[in-house]
Amino acid sequence: MKKTGLLLAGMLVLTGCLVYARQTLPHRQSDQYMQENLGAGREEAGQEQQVVKRDPEDGYAYGKLSEEEQQVYLEIRDALINFEENVKLSSCDKEEIAHAFQCVLNDHPELFYVDGYTYTEYTLGDVLRKITFTGTYCYDRDEIDGKKQRIDNYVNQCLAGMPAGADAYGKVKYIYEYLIHHTEYDSSAKDGQNICSVFIEGRSVCQGYAKATQYLLDKAGIFATLVLGHVTGGEGHAWNLIQIDGQYYYVDTTWGDASYQAVGGSAGYPAEKIPTINYDYLCVPTGQMELTHTPENVVELPECDSMEDNYYVREGLYFTEWNTEQIERIFREEYEKGSAYVTLKCGNYDVYRQMKEALIEEQEIFRYLDCPDGVVSYSADEGQYSMSFWL
Repeated sequence: MKKTGLLLAGMLVLTGCLVYARQTLPHRQSDQYMQENLGAGREEAGQEQQVVKRDPEDGYAYGKLSEEEQQVYLEIRDALINFEENVKLSSCDKEEIAHAFQCVLNDHPELFYVDGYTYTEYTLGDVLRKITFTGTYCYDRDEIDGKKQRIDNYVNQCLAGMPAGADAYGKVKYIYEYLIHHTEYDSSAKDGQNICSVFIEGRSVCQGYAKATQYLLDKAGIFATLVLGHVTGGEGHAWNLIQIDGQYYYVDTTWGDASYQAVGGSAGYPAEKIPTINYDYLCVPTGQMELTHTPENVVELPECDSMEDNYYVREGLYFTEWNTEQIERIFREEYEKGSAYVTLKCGNYDVYRQMKEALIEEQEIFRYLDCPDGVVSYSADEGQYSMSFWL
């Protein structure tokens, strides 16, 4: 790392005192560096480090850290929550501090105002004695308080509409749909990396979606954490890991906010019938998620191997074998509900191939669809083993 600055060597020789280096890190190390003499004396260097006992927590990233790393995490967390300055950390390992800082942000979407941090190194000769930590912020305290009030208003309104008696899956589905209906994807969104973009501006990018999802699920009593990585094509991305009844699943609200492109039908298909929600990313296992997503997360992630609370399984739209009775039931019920479209999900490629051959190539779909003009509009996704039909 390039270092520039001023070393007051004369005073150092005379006093043998502690020296500090101050750096500012907006989530990643910068190349800014400053060093000067504090005149603090030898005494501090010889003092034993005192560890302040702090309240533990149940954050996912926190739980994956060693005991020593957890202490640094808690020190950083409390400093950011309480706007404390020059907090003495129990570690002098700058990589460990940077890692703990990112873990705090992953676990705490409510720290929307955090922009980065500065640290100060105290050395005696060539020996690093301690590091202190100070957070840096996007807004002043009045702005933060005002944004918190607006966030609370959004959250209260959202949760007030949650169906009474909804189970954990029902709560996740409701929040997924609510965010998609109330948020527009916008690559130039203001505050796109934090929850303000969703809760205040109504426009966001993937990290804003993911943090807002995490925040709302936490308020609804559902475990969720942030996952970082990239998607097909190499673009950086953020999504969520959640837990329902002891089983882990992935949720990607950003990719859920998408319209299907109808193919095989009329070019003039009514725009109002084009769906706005893609359920392929609601409560999915690792194997399915890794078809398009590659995690590069700050801590290790579990294997998500359950399909019990997957959207298609819970909604009766999942096929482990070709079943004409199930197909007939699904279309009948969707027409009764007044649905505009229906998506069918297959457990593997063989079942998907059977479905496509029967419904499209052999045109059995006309047995189930009301098509007075003899035209079928549909979408086939071989990668996801799914087919969607407009009713």
